[in-house]
Amino acid sequence: MWHRLDVTVRDLPLGLLILAASLLPASQNHGTQLGGLAARPFDALAIVAVALQCLPLAMRRRWPVVCLSLVSLGFAVDQLRGYHSLAGTAMPIALLTAGSHLERHRRATVFLFSVAYVPLAVALYQLGSGEPPSEFVMYYVALALAWGVGGWLRSTRAAEAERRRRVAEDTRAAERARIARELHDVVTHHVTAMVVQAEAARYLTAAPDRLDQALTAVTDAGRRATADLRHLLDLINPDHGSGPARTPPVGRLLTLVEQTRRAGQPVEFTEEGTPAESSGSADLVAYRVVQEALTNALKYAHGIRTSVQVHHGDNDITVEVSTDGPGSPAGSRTGSLGGSGRGLAGLRERVDVLGGDFSADARTGGGFVVRARIPAGSPS
Repeated sequence: MWHRLDVTVRDLPLGLLILAASLLPASQNHGTQLGGLAARPFDALAIVAVALQCLPLAMRRRWPVVCLSLVSLGFAVDQLRGYHSLAGTAMPIALLTAGSHLERHRRATVFLFSVAYVPLAVALYQLGSGEPPSEFVMYYVALALAWGVGGWLRSTRAAEAERRRRVAEDTRAAERARIARELHDVVTHHVTAMVVQAEAARYLTAAPDRLDQALTAVTDAGRRATADLRHLLDLINPDHGSGPARTPPVGRLLTLVEQTRRAGQPVEFTEEGTPAESSGSADLVAYRVVQEALTNALKYAHGIRTSVQVHHGDNDITVEVSTDGPGSPAGSRTGSLGGSGRGLAGLRERVDVLGGDFSADARTGGGFVVRARIPAGSPS
């Protein structure tokens, strides 16, 4: 509740505290004494001078120049009349706050108040008991130090705000990259399978049974794409964290392989070992590696034998997807379904985040092979 109050309301108690302390009989004439003037008992003008120094502190952060002007006026009256009240402590506070919160015309403000200090020092020197000029210089240095501390606080606050802004921008950029990778993985695979199946359906008009199978495969791929996109939108939804986590498990790899086979790609699938009960993000990354590799096989090695091998170890999951024949890694050829290589780059980032190893290379004699070792158990 305190931080929701207006800043002037929050700054007022400090001024009232100094005001009350300055008006106590025991503290009168025990404040800042500049120039050596004889102490004078408090009168009505003393109360005005104390109020001018204390009450403007309520606006020290909202209107720092106005606050500093009023406090300086009250300080001048206080010293010229010889009251020497504790309210003089408001002067360095006002200067420190102005140095910290004043945004515009900072140099002009320093110049004007420095010039205004000269006639005050001269008047106090002439009215006083002959204090050396060094006293006025030292007090000016003390005031300048208060301003300098305020300026340092301002620069520190600005540096922290810039750091937070950069962290926020980096976080947004990383989140956009993550969403882009997810969209690429989901959309590219399913759409590639649908396009390949739809193109094959053109030549099956004379075989109604096979045509029906091809169209059914297109429909199934579309439904799976819709389900995966809904899952991705759930992840983007801020309320997603309140529900159970849903990620494509390795158990769905067989469904992925079957979908690729229906698209006309001969795929051999081998899975060894027992999946760990808690593998963190490794299951999802392994799924994405197989998904992207099979998508590339459909695009660049369609109809050529493809092998998928998944091994579940005690501490990691090993995935290897390879094609025979003249196929080439994604991005090395162009065509109606040509890619930009973003998928493999995204996979490398995913695996690197978990501390694994990833490679995608052409095979000797043709074809390509994608290998990944993914440490299990990381919650990243």
